[in-house]
Amino acid sequence: MKPLLSAIIALFILIPAYGQDTLRLTLAEVVDMARQGSIAAKQAITVRKTKYWEWRTHRSNYQPQLALEGTLPGFQKTFNPVTQPNGTIKFEPVHYNNSALNLSFSQGITATGGRIYGATQLQRFDDFDAKTKLYNAIPYTIGFSQPLFQFNQMKWDNRIAPIKYAESKQQFIADMEFVGVQASAYFFDLLLAQVNHQIATTNLENTRQIQRIADEKFELGKISRNEILQLQLEYLKAEKSAGTARRDMEIAAMNLRAYAGMQSAGRIQLELPPAVIGMTVQADRVLEEAYANNAQSLAYERRIREARRDVAKAKGENGLNAALNANLGYSNSAADLGKVYRDPQNQQLVELKFTIPVLDWGRQRSRTKTAEANLEFTQYAVEQDRQNFAQAVATQVTLYDMMKEQVKLSASADSIASEKYEIARQRYVLGNLSITDLSIAFAEKDQAKRDYILALRDFWGAYYELRYLSLYDFEQNKKISYDTFATN
Repeated sequence: MKPLLSAIIALFILIPAYGQDTLRLTLAEVVDMARQGSIAAKQAITVRKTKYWEWRTHRSNYQPQLALEGTLPGFQKTFNPVTQPNGTIKFEPVHYNNSALNLSFSQGITATGGRIYGATQLQRFDDFDAKTKLYNAIPYTIGFSQPLFQFNQMKWDNRIAPIKYAESKQQFIADMEFVGVQASAYFFDLLLAQVNHQIATTNLENTRQIQRIADEKFELGKISRNEILQLQLEYLKAEKSAGTARRDMEIAAMNLRAYAGMQSAGRIQLELPPAVIGMTVQADRVLEEAYANNAQSLAYERRIREARRDVAKAKGENGLNAALNANLGYSNSAADLGKVYRDPQNQQLVELKFTIPVLDWGRQRSRTKTAEANLEFTQYAVEQDRQNFAQAVATQVTLYDMMKEQVKLSASADSIASEKYEIARQRYVLGNLSITDLSIAFAEKDQAKRDYILALRDFWGAYYELRYLSLYDFEQNKKISYDTFATN
């Protein structure tokens, strides 16, 4: 049966391609082209880059920040309103330059949400009317600011951002694998259209040959006029089917070109994919890899952390705002730049600021309870999503195993139907089979061929879906990764 099936495949699929610009492609080649040149793949790469730089931005927030600020020059010549002792306003002329430079650094403290800062500052004031100048300097100052009893944004960002970044990396792999799923669907759309076109073309030629034989029989009086009319009708139907199949084939080819980024490609001739994949899968193993690799499993943890962050935020933003500020440094003022750094004066600052709500009519309690209810809902939703995900994986494994058997059965049915049609055609030529039985054999042969292609489509579709869900290559026994991502 296998030699006959190979002959049928050669007849219907691996037909000679006409023209110099014919591009012969396998399923794997189409998938690779789509992952390299499709718009969907380029979008996935762009999103991946965006998430990478967002991660870099997040990390920079936890590094020391150094800034230089200045006003050079700060010249001004104008009239300023001055309030007099009796309450009247007098406009006094001013003519001065007030320049300043400030070099400062700051470092956030993730554990407490506080901030350490320091600075050095130099200021020069020139009064052009009085012909005087004055320097003011802060050689160094260091301080500490700590919010009390408040929500620590830095701590929660540091808990959530790493898992979001890891999720984005796995989502990029999933997006690229989904490109494979889509490319496989477009591949089989065109393959089925090419098979239908070849079937229609072959049927048209076979019908033409049978009609010539029937015309000879009719002239000899061996068949009736009704049978001749039936054959003429069959020929018209075959001609119409060939035209429709060609149109569908051109549309499917354009769709594949557009998705896979092959607009410049000429005529495309697809090769039949193999009916066997060298791998064995088990639901438990696939689910284990899916939980370890799929972005969804990371998203479950991220959603719960975000809900817990909202609870902490609702509790922290309770209206009680308090902050402890402390500062220690030196400052001095002098008419000469050299003297301003001699014997600077000690400066100190310690303060505790707070605001306490006296009456809020239960607003804070309501916010906290709302956040806690949302956390509870998120936990239930995540658990439901986990169950749905596990069910989807188990279903896909079952579908893959079923489609392996369906491909074998469809291949056998295809071979039997083709052999049966050939026998029926020969019997009709010999005159011991009716045109109705021949038409039935016609239809069975065509449908068996289509069923085989559809079974292959479902089989390979299940294969790519398993890769997409688990992000694991069970043929090579390794995790799927894409190392072509660039951050520049």
